[in-house]
Amino acid sequence: MQALSQSTSTVLMIRPASFSFNEETAVTNEYQKRVDLSHDNVLKKVLEEFDEAVEILRDNDIDVTVIDDTKEPVKPDAIFPNNWVSMHHDGTIVLYAMKTKNRRSERRSDIIEQLGNRFEIYKIHDNAIEWEDRDLAMEGTGSIVFDHQNRIAYASISPRTEKEAVLYYCNLLQYKPCIFTSYTSSGNQQYHTNVVMSVSSDFVLIGLESIKDKAEAQQVKRTILESNKKLISLTSKQLEKNFCGNVLQLKNKYGQSKLVMSETALSGFTEDQLELIQNYTDIVSVPISLIEKIGGGSARCMIAEIFFPLKSVL
Repeated sequence: MQALSQSTSTVLMIRPASFSFNEETAVTNEYQKRVDLSHDNVLKKVLEEFDEAVEILRDNDIDVTVIDDTKEPVKPDAIFPNNWVSMHHDGTIVLYAMKTKNRRSERRSDIIEQLGNRFEIYKIHDNAIEWEDRDLAMEGTGSIVFDHQNRIAYASISPRTEKEAVLYYCNLLQYKPCIFTSYTSSGNQQYHTNVVMSVSSDFVLIGLESIKDKAEAQQVKRTILESNKKLISLTSKQLEKNFCGNVLQLKNKYGQSKLVMSETALSGFTEDQLELIQNYTDIVSVPISLIEKIGGGSARCMIAEIFFPLKSVL
């Protein structure tokens, strides 16, 4: 089977039109916080953060496709597209089932059409509604963290990540599942796997202590080590206070590795961890503190990777 690249230089980001505290998703995401700002002020500041993040990525020679959210229907979490779509090396798009009803309209056919103008898309796999009709969720690369090089799919079970769906998509994409359950310090299931861990070409950042079942934790650790990647352990505090697990390795157009994270995450790593990480990759940080606070997600959640080949230009 063909070896796959772990990181890409092309990504999709959605510029929000109605970003706000999402009452429905807050039921399963304890990281969302209310702020004492008007809706207009929130959107103004969030757009400033979003635009600066895009500018920083582009300054690092990462190819960012920005598509505007539509005002209707209102989509408070449209800024997090990685939950509803993944775009794979063989030109396959997969659309995913969302837990809450007010996020399902984020799946937009016009976005796929726009991507198809530039990239080679060979297949669209969409049975999201069938899963949603059964109240079963699988929220994209929030729910599954892919090790593309070793074709491993890590998934932490939660109300947004159903085991049946994980196994289905692993079979569809021909990835080996590594399934576990991780918890917050307050005892709730972590809402997404990509809050707990991030897989890069040479290392894995993971909050192993959040996996309370010792056998599961050992299984995850063994899987990572057998994949020949360096394991860098994160504390629960680093996961929950700083989003240190919610980071994403990209590469720029020159093939240079860039680990994208928020300034909040950067401030949460120890000096030893940063030194170790920088042995493998440059770090690119973006200031998105209000997005993190209200949305309960960080830099990784804002980025949908595009592994498609570019269309030939005649």
